[in-house]
Amino acid sequence: MKISVIGTGYVGLVVGTCFAESGNDVICVDVDEQKLRTLKRGESPIFEPGLTDLLKKNIEEKRLVFTSDLEVAVKKCDVIFLALPTPQAEDGSADLQHVLEVAKKIGKFMNGYKVIVNKSTVPVGTGDRVREIVSKETKQPFDVISNPEFLKEGAAVNDFMKPDRVVIGGDSPKALAIMADLYAPFVRTGNPLIQMDMHSSELTKYAANAFLATKVTFMNEVANLCEQVGADVDMVRKGMGTDPRIGMQFLFAGVGYGGSCFPKDVSALLNTSRSYECELHILNSVEDANRRQKMVLVNKMRKHYGTSLKGKSVAVWGLAFKPNTDDMREAPALTIIDALVHEGVMIRAYDPEAMEEAKRRLGKSVKYYDNNYDALKGADALVVVTEWNEFRRPDFDRIKLLMKEPVIFDGRNVYDPKIMKEKGFVYYGIGRGR
Repeated sequence: MKISVIGTGYVGLVVGTCFAESGNDVICVDVDEQKLRTLKRGESPIFEPGLTDLLKKNIEEKRLVFTSDLEVAVKKCDVIFLALPTPQAEDGSADLQHVLEVAKKIGKFMNGYKVIVNKSTVPVGTGDRVREIVSKETKQPFDVISNPEFLKEGAAVNDFMKPDRVVIGGDSPKALAIMADLYAPFVRTGNPLIQMDMHSSELTKYAANAFLATKVTFMNEVANLCEQVGADVDMVRKGMGTDPRIGMQFLFAGVGYGGSCFPKDVSALLNTSRSYECELHILNSVEDANRRQKMVLVNKMRKHYGTSLKGKSVAVWGLAFKPNTDDMREAPALTIIDALVHEGVMIRAYDPEAMEEAKRRLGKSVKYYDNNYDALKGADALVVVTEWNEFRRPDFDRIKLLMKEPVIFDGRNVYDPKIMKEKGFVYYGIGRGR
């Protein structure tokens, strides 16, 4: 099948590369010429495990090409995926300007029947708006389909190649059959391909992410209570998570969620609910609680030192919002570092993959180091914000020698409090008792 993917961000690049890997001819379109030059060399502009190898392979086998020429991509392809950014607007809604602008251009360039697929995360009714815009520009036949993505950064390639489920929304039997054929190689093991109406499909992605954000936030609230009553949130997590109605996923306490999906999607769903005068009270609380949770470690530091934090030197391990990505959008590390810098703390930062992104976002307000141990030299405290595997089994004796004081603020409960005490550290986790 001949496919075009408009937009080469996290979603678009993974979608285009994986469709090419399954034998389709894929044209990826972007307006960023510098990014296109990078991609044409077979280099991924994002860190995503497994993506670079697939990218190089499919470019070499000429199934995957990159261009800025939208007209050529539209005319040559039968299925057109919109994988464009839908950032959060000032009012919390999803900004659809890129999606709608491209939809208009697609209408102008169409030369025959096309299936236009919204892969971007978009509010209910966006498919209707795309259909209306395209129909004003062309007399050619077309259908619009909603096909939300469920890719986790750090595991996106595997998620696409072996999906838990594929959701397709639309009312055209022809377009639905084309989409089912396109996804057939990915659901051979029996994982469901779920067909539904477009509005339900559009809402499914928001509802799923909002529920997961709620689950994370609930566990963080429980963790805060654990500290007050002298309980261990890790024990509570195991007691809860073994109930099959609840499950173990997304029950790890920490310093709040971040990234490109949960914050934006919760906000957009709240905006949609308000526009229909159907307030989602639980999600309002989730948003507020997550904002507070990002400050938990800073508050622990204030309590530990008792006076001003000014002049303290703090090593921060982990800047990306989660492991196995360089994405820092809405990362808790940004909130934590901003608060500490504001109080006069010198930050010594390290992340395995997000250093360049950190420099772009934080500038010269922090010092950057080439490895995690260098960041510890002379530090008053270590703050662990992202649970990268390489942070899980460090040389604690070396850490004590490097630091001015053996104090650890563990925002992801990477370490065992008992072991930390035995090794002579002052240790603060999240919800690990008093």
